[in-house]
Amino acid sequence: MRDAFHEELDAINATLADLSKRVQKAMEQATHALLTADLALAEQVIAEDNQIDEIQHALDAQTIDLMARQQPVASDLRALVVSLRMSADLERMGDLAHHVAKSARMRYPATAVPPELLLTVQEMGAAASKICKKTTEIISSRDTKMALELEKDDDEMDLLHRKLFVALLDDAWPHGIETAIDMTLIGRYYERFGDHAVSISRRVYFMVTGEYASEE
Repeated sequence: MRDAFHEELDAINATLADLSKRVQKAMEQATHALLTADLALAEQVIAEDNQIDEIQHALDAQTIDLMARQQPVASDLRALVVSLRMSADLERMGDLAHHVAKSARMRYPATAVPPELLLTVQEMGAAASKICKKTTEIISSRDTKMALELEKDDDEMDLLHRKLFVALLDDAWPHGIETAIDMTLIGRYYERFGDHAVSISRRVYFMVTGEYASEE
């Protein structure tokens, strides 16, 4: 029975890693749609968010069922509880990619991002992809050292977020209130995407060690 339990636990972890890969792809596609005013791609990301939600709901049901059947204790119980929380973080990351895609759709056929901010948003998208790729590796490997490093990777996203705000707060901003609001929201979507990845990395650290990672 213990072997069967751990096989199910491994399957849950594999689904979490798959969910992370899907979320990474969603944000990459949403970023491309945003920067190029690609309506078809934006619509695809919006539609596929339902798949991410469905996988998350099924995964949570599987996790709760396993908890009820096996009544795990100690590290096994910790792994299942943490899995529920990680799946919620990943679902929220998918929602944030969905929001980016909706921003692209809302401003079509125009590009939602002003020309002088295209590079910054492109860099935020690249940072999100890098962070999410590492998140998948952390989930799969349960590497606590890598989990601790992810917060430093997220610092890059925070710097880009601040850079975006500097441009928006410049007295010479020429694009009006509506575009400023759009860019404020878009910047927030990327920043929160990184925050959820950091949350996942901390949960993996706790799952493995039973201790909370210290915040610097």
